[in-house]
Amino acid sequence: MRMEMAYSSLRSSCYTASIPKLPSTSSLFLHPSSHTCCSSRFNRISKSRIYAKFDKFENLEANEDDNDEQLDEQLEEIEEGDSCLPSDLEGAVRQSGQATAEFVSSGGMRAIVELLIPQLQFLDDEGAQAELWELSKIFLDTLIQQSGGLRVKAVFPDAGAAALLKYQWKDAAFGFSSLGDRKPVTSEDEIIVMVVPDYQMLKFVQKIASELLDDPPRPLIMWNPRLISADVGVGINVRQLRRDFLSKFTVVYSMKPLPTGAVFRCYPGLWKVFYDDKERLNRYLLAKEMIRRPDTEELEMIFGGQDDPEKGTSLFDQAAGIFSSFNRFMKVISR
Repeated sequence: MRMEMAYSSLRSSCYTASIPKLPSTSSLFLHPSSHTCCSSRFNRISKSRIYAKFDKFENLEANEDDNDEQLDEQLEEIEEGDSCLPSDLEGAVRQSGQATAEFVSSGGMRAIVELLIPQLQFLDDEGAQAELWELSKIFLDTLIQQSGGLRVKAVFPDAGAAALLKYQWKDAAFGFSSLGDRKPVTSEDEIIVMVVPDYQMLKFVQKIASELLDDPPRPLIMWNPRLISADVGVGINVRQLRRDFLSKFTVVYSMKPLPTGAVFRCYPGLWKVFYDDKERLNRYLLAKEMIRRPDTEELEMIFGGQDDPEKGTSLFDQAAGIFSSFNRFMKVISR
């Protein structure tokens, strides 16, 4: 009963944010205006719907009798293409927390939040882990706030991290445990969030997920999971993991920068593919919306091969270009 009352109080709107987008070679999504995001305006998949300035302005010129209201509506449609994209990394984390809360309030039980940027993938740099934990706290706090104060248990990769963060965050509104604990989840926990679970702890992840299916079933969220790694092999191992375990989860938030665009999803909206707007500095165009994650072949078709890593550049050049883009992005949002 407590969980149902809390769910009913959840706000259905998603987070909005606003700052300029990065240069066209950067790797995150930025937008200069503030709009409502996450909820899709479309009831069907858009077939390469492109919000191009030229088409819109030609249409305006061809209808000289249009009144000011119609003009404003058409100009607004030009702007709406990349309006759902987050303002910066912290804004993306808050946005993902709100999307997760909305998913849980709708009855969802298994969710994944993925922020696929090197800053959150490579933790060997000095201060990288500390920043990761701080971002996870923003997510957890947002989830609690947006879910009406449900009891959230944060399950960290190891006991050392859990103990350190529990000591540092004495005023945290959520509980602490680690994947290797004898009893990481108790009957009082209402939402369980695994923070950066990795392939080395996969058996513990699967064990907890199985236990949470018991009566009453409780939501399980994996925040930036790293369950697929080169160390676990390829081929049948990865296919089995995806088929038997990961396929039961819904990706409620995904942000994946590309060299000339981005792939984005914010629940309950559709998957969106963006590419750089060559006519508007630091802006994106919405290329396509899909009900599922676009695969490599679909992205190649959308981008016309310009993001194909096998055409024209060596692996070293690709890596150098990608990290250069990410470095430029981090300088922009840190100002």
